[in-house]
Amino acid sequence: MTRPSRRAFIAGGTALTTAAILSRPVRAATPLKMILNWKYEGPQGYFFLAQDKGYFADEGIDVAFDQGNGSGAAVPQVANGAYDLGFGDINALIELGSKQPANLPLAVAVMYNRTPFCIAVKADSPIKTAADLVGKNIGGAANDGARKLFPAYCALAGIKPDSVNITTIQPNLGIQMMNRGEVDGVFGYITTLWFGAKLSGLDPETQIRFIKFSDSGLNLLSNSIIVSHALATEKPALVRGFLKAMFKGVRDTIADPDAAIAALSKREPLIKPGLERDKLLFTMHNDMGDPVVAGAGLGAVDPARLAKAINIVVSANGLAVTPPAASIFSPDFLPPMADRPVSLP
Repeated sequence: MTRPSRRAFIAGGTALTTAAILSRPVRAATPLKMILNWKYEGPQGYFFLAQDKGYFADEGIDVAFDQGNGSGAAVPQVANGAYDLGFGDINALIELGSKQPANLPLAVAVMYNRTPFCIAVKADSPIKTAADLVGKNIGGAANDGARKLFPAYCALAGIKPDSVNITTIQPNLGIQMMNRGEVDGVFGYITTLWFGAKLSGLDPETQIRFIKFSDSGLNLLSNSIIVSHALATEKPALVRGFLKAMFKGVRDTIADPDAAIAALSKREPLIKPGLERDKLLFTMHNDMGDPVVAGAGLGAVDPARLAKAINIVVSANGLAVTPPAASIFSPDFLPPMADRPVSLP
């Protein structure tokens, strides 16, 4: 009896393997739309890296990322059904939960544990404390998170919100307007303002002063992964899959920030990679790095802190209803702590 040749054996084995692969059920990808907090930038790099590495596809998800117009603006976009997910401000979600609790979106991972809200003023400005803001003109975009939380800041700082003049401006013009003297200061995230100053040719360390909301005790949470009510209740496995894939992207970004910036560059070729890398690392250290991360992993929330934050937002904005914490955030979709970062650069 003639033995089959090695080539014939390999060919036969290959045919059997191919047939086996083709016979496997193909997992259909579910399309999801996500609105980001801002224009494409370095701190969002882990989303794009996870997408390029196929992590979302591995979970049966085909996610499309759209640029945003402020972290506060992302919340109503998810609430009204325009998007399945958003990278938005949890404080805006608290306010919405007080006013419109029906079919409220849900925060499933808090990514920014430190309060990034502040007002930037020129270093030689007479504005040094909250009291110095009285009678001054502060600029801010309509959907800016810091502007929306200004009443809460005023309540803790002991000044009246209407004692400060607020001018609505285009979000990308704030630093320039302040530098020209058209406004006395600008609302914003410290990261955005810090690097906005650098892009304008200013040294944020010597030419800008940052009046941080946290200095008055406003210990709030911020940007979170927010999902629609329908997605959370009808397709929880997709939410878990999205977070699993995203956190893989975060871990890869920590290990190789340049890879995340390269993924960003594919979406926004005109970026300055060095600047966006600095912005990414600045955000990870200043906004995402918090003691809770070491104890519970990135994405988790201290329940007592969340309850306090809800009460601050409700009180400062004169809201009639205090939404229950369970309607604002759920840890049930998070991957195990071993699969989430416990330290950041």
